[in-house]
Amino acid sequence: MKAVSTVTGKAIPLNRVNVDTDQIIPARYLKRIERTGYGEFAFEAWRQDPDFVLNDPAYEGSKLLISQHNFGSGSSREHAVWAVEDLGVEALIAPSFADIFKNNCMKVGLLTVELPQEDVDYLMARSEELPDAQIEVDLAAQTVRAGEGWERHFEVSPFARWRLMNGLDDIGMTLEYEADIDAFETERPDLLPTTSD
Repeated sequence: MKAVSTVTGKAIPLNRVNVDTDQIIPARYLKRIERTGYGEFAFEAWRQDPDFVLNDPAYEGSKLLISQHNFGSGSSREHAVWAVEDLGVEALIAPSFADIFKNNCMKVGLLTVELPQEDVDYLMARSEELPDAQIEVDLAAQTVRAGEGWERHFEVSPFARWRLMNGLDDIGMTLEYEADIDAFETERPDLLPTTSD
């Protein structure tokens, strides 16, 4: 997984509440076994509306997505996170996220930032009015900057921050102890199974 420190770019203003995982990626695509290629199916039903924000070429290449309360609610599906990630989004900003969705984001390196409603509303309006406006999310400083003088602090758990900044998914965390695992395996009796060659 790629390490996260600062995400800078324009933002997709998805001004909706309770965006659930079935809207993010319809269930019929969950049969696929790959982890990539879901972006083209993301928000498929809403994309039928020509005025839907992701159909606006002004937001192509956006690294951030701004939404409203309870983003990622509904069933737990990692595919929803993969779909958002496959759109090129590296950070999400909302007043709140569904817990399982937020945890799944951390596991793949997609940063979730929770800000108060008035700050989300400001960023939403700014991104709607100025599609090329840049937003900077600095994980090390735990700040969001937009425009001259506008800066807000956000909280993230120390464990999530450490994982994201070091680019460690679950396997990467395990491999941090590879030397210990190898040492343990060399001392196991031959009659027990091993994990090494």
